[in-house]
Amino acid sequence: MKPTDARAALGRARSAAGLALLLAVTACGGSPSSPAPEAGGETIRNCDVDVAAAEPPERVFAAYQPAIETAHALGISDRLVGTAFLDAEVMDEHAAAQAEQEYYPNLPSLEELLSHEPDFVLSGFNGVFTDESLGTRASLRELGVESWILSPLCPSEDGRTDETIDPATVTMDNVYADLRDLGTLFDEQERAEQVIADMEATIEEVTQTLDGRVAEEDRPTVMIGRPSDQGFRVAGGPDFSTEIIDLAGGVNAFADLDGRRNHDVATEDVIARDPDFILVDVCCDARMTSADAADQIEQIMGDPALANLTAVTEGRVEGFTFADRSAGVRSADAVAKVAGTIHSDLFG
Repeated sequence: MKPTDARAALGRARSAAGLALLLAVTACGGSPSSPAPEAGGETIRNCDVDVAAAEPPERVFAAYQPAIETAHALGISDRLVGTAFLDAEVMDEHAAAQAEQEYYPNLPSLEELLSHEPDFVLSGFNGVFTDESLGTRASLRELGVESWILSPLCPSEDGRTDETIDPATVTMDNVYADLRDLGTLFDEQERAEQVIADMEATIEEVTQTLDGRVAEEDRPTVMIGRPSDQGFRVAGGPDFSTEIIDLAGGVNAFADLDGRRNHDVATEDVIARDPDFILVDVCCDARMTSADAADQIEQIMGDPALANLTAVTEGRVEGFTFADRSAGVRSADAVAKVAGTIHSDLFG
């Protein structure tokens, strides 16, 4: 599940209330705003769910940064009926398109979602498809709404959160596979292939620069996280940041922490692992940039307990964003950004 805050808690509460209202309406003989999709026809499989694909979706609600940016990248901005919950500023090339969208800082309630009469919900994180949020994908389908989860976060079953993801799905290849499938679904195949080609070219440039210059044993260790009440909140092995760091020529300092994406660790654990670099992943606001990590960077650099950390003594505590560690169309740029940080001698 994404990092929770007051906004997320409010969104869950509103969603639960909306679901209760909707159930009351349908129990009294009412009907949802859109009919359920007809049986049969072409489907595309996504996270063990068959998604109806006979006709391209026309009214799409995009939830979370990766989904919103994917929608814009695929050229379906004009089909968006709403967007919700950005973690940072959208990529520069999508800023104008996003400025035209109705935007919710939190996830809307189910009632509010349905008021837009969507036929599709595209989500960057699977916590949206739970009974505590907008409902499972199966329950949304009963209301006439198909759905998609970006597949690096496939849950073990419908209705589960990303605490249960299969680490084997957390790859750049799965990002490309999503883009191709969504390109087919939205009838934007050429656009999808161009996005993939651009991403592959960016990563290939990084790979060629690193090739033969960084030995496996010389890869620096990288911690992505931020200070918390418990010490630090860090990205573990199943998080997509592990793939980003690996492609950038580094090693996730907390890659061995499995079972879920985000972990609370004590300051002593960070000291014991002594990462070569710390990337502070600030979150979550639509206007946020890596520059907003300044206060937390100062906190880390000024903490006497961390004074002997390699990242601190070498001045290698840098700003980053939660959006940059999330699987999606910005992931190739994130690889280049991390590579430029941890191998600054190779990337001008």
